[in-house]
Amino acid sequence: MPNSIITQDQEGQNLFNAISSFFCTFKVGDLLQKCNARKEKGVPVLTIFKYKLCNVFAGRSMYMQQKTGSFRESFSKNTFYRFLNNPKINWLRFTTLLSRKVADAVEPLTGDDRVNAFVVDDSLFERTSCKKTELGSRIFDHVSMRYRKGYRLMTLGWTDGNTFLPINGCLLSSSKETNLIGPVSRPDGRSLAAKRRELAQMKGTDVMIELMKTALLGGHHADYVLFDTWFSNPAQLIAVRSIGLDSIAMIKKSSRIHYEFEGEQLSISKIFGICKKRRGRSKYLLSVSVMIGKEEKIPAKIVCVRNKKNKKDWIAFICTNPEMSEEEIIRIYGKRWQIEVFFKTCKSFLNLVTECHSLSYDALTAHVAIVFTRYLMISMDQRRNEDERTLGEIFYFLTDELADITFGESFQIIINAMLDTIRAVLRPTEEQLQLFMDMFIGHLPEYVRTTLIRATLAA
Repeated sequence: MPNSIITQDQEGQNLFNAISSFFCTFKVGDLLQKCNARKEKGVPVLTIFKYKLCNVFAGRSMYMQQKTGSFRESFSKNTFYRFLNNPKINWLRFTTLLSRKVADAVEPLTGDDRVNAFVVDDSLFERTSCKKTELGSRIFDHVSMRYRKGYRLMTLGWTDGNTFLPINGCLLSSSKETNLIGPVSRPDGRSLAAKRRELAQMKGTDVMIELMKTALLGGHHADYVLFDTWFSNPAQLIAVRSIGLDSIAMIKKSSRIHYEFEGEQLSISKIFGICKKRRGRSKYLLSVSVMIGKEEKIPAKIVCVRNKKNKKDWIAFICTNPEMSEEEIIRIYGKRWQIEVFFKTCKSFLNLVTECHSLSYDALTAHVAIVFTRYLMISMDQRRNEDERTLGEIFYFLTDELADITFGESFQIIINAMLDTIRAVLRPTEEQLQLFMDMFIGHLPEYVRTTLIRATLAA
């Protein structure tokens, strides 16, 4: 373990012990070998991986550690970068298998009646310059409504309402040659490197399905898939259903997207306009059953909710399980918010965007997988810190399960998120993100929280 980069005080020792325990418990070294991360001689791969994982707590890059003389590892800079640039390591499979092991430790702590869900979303992975960065491109940012340089980080996660675990992800480039800025390499089509780059240039909706298929093959399972308006079209809902999963999504208010209601193909705005709304203090405005799809049709339920901050505004959700109650649809969709906290944590504290300046797409993919591992580690430590049932068998039987998200909490999350959605897109403001970030960091163990904040200030 490269403990030379961790401060040698009590907090540093606690952090060192937590990292060692995580690697031992979940057999990270064995998973790396299964995913082709191995060496015949020289420094073990696990040593380099541990250094990269722990570097976020040092507050200094490898370059600055070498400059200041604080770099005391047994490998050279070239060895480190060869590891990151290795095109044969299957990082997609690694994070999928590791998150499955962590989920195996979390799932026994939740009751059989609790709904677990996959969550899908993307976030901007910005690069200041992409002229020499492989597959770097112009990406449309739905927050600033401008084109930015970099990638879209498509992420699939799992949540039980208390703990969010990133399963896998992909840095998406542009499929249009006019938007590509950086070079495009052409490795052997049979190789892992070629498949990785092919996935990067697929449509986001197709990549979403591929990530879920990989998760299911890796042993993951969930009751529903949650996603926002950018993916909630009838074709995507049917595609998710075809792999055996139901969806709960926010509906895009588009006149070009139609649902079959009482024998007619209507947009959501027209359905809302012609139907009678519920009055009084109802938890929702409208609930209707529809059919979605053209050739292959499946039943679904649409639930509309008033925005209490703006009584003239409303939002709509769709669920491909029409038997579910309206309150449950709204409550479960509130769990999607955890992926926004995940993105904010990774960018603000885990150096997702600022740490790796490599020009290789393979190295960037490796960096993202290692950031996912960092988040899995602190999520597991957070759960152990909150849930007394992780302390042993007697606590498991005598201590109540952590409360699931309530309808009121879910509704409030949705309302807050709607404040910045003029185009009916669930995009939170920086203030809201900061609030939830503070709550997340506040629940971490003291030594992890202090070390992360210290490293962030030092950077």
